Amino acid sequence: MSKVLIVDDALFMRMMLKDILAKNGFEVVGEAENGAQALEKYKELKPDIVTMDIVMPEVDGLEAVKNILSHDSSAKIIMCSAMGQQALVMEALSLGAQDFITKPFSPPKLIETMKKVAGKS
Repeated sequence: MSKVLIVDDALFMRMMLKDILAKNGFEVVGEAENGAQALEKYKELKPDIVTMDIVMPEVDGLEAVKNILSHDSSAKIIMCSAMGQQALVMEALSLGAQDFITKPFSPPKLIETMKKVAGKS
C-alpha cells in the first residue's frame, strides 16, 4: 500500500483527495498546507508519493518540488494543477516531478496516475 502526503492550501481539496485515495487502497499519512510544511512532513513521514498543489502561499509547489528532491532525489511527486497552468506543470516536470493531474479531479484518472507513479522505481 502506497503512503501518500497531500499538499494543498485548500482544506476541501485535501479532504477530497484523501477520500478518493483512501477508498482506493492508498494510505494518506499526512497533509501540508504549503511547500514549507511539505518538506518538513516529507522528512518526517517518508511517503511513497506526494500530491503537490502548484499555487500556494509562502512556499509554492515548484519550490517545494526542488526542496523535496534535493532532500531525496528519488521522491515521487504528482503535481495538481488547475486548468491553464500548463507552463507551471511543465516547469515542475522539468524539475523532477513525475506526473500531474488537473483539477477538478476525475477519481479514475487520479487513481490511474497514482498507480502509474507508484509503479515507477
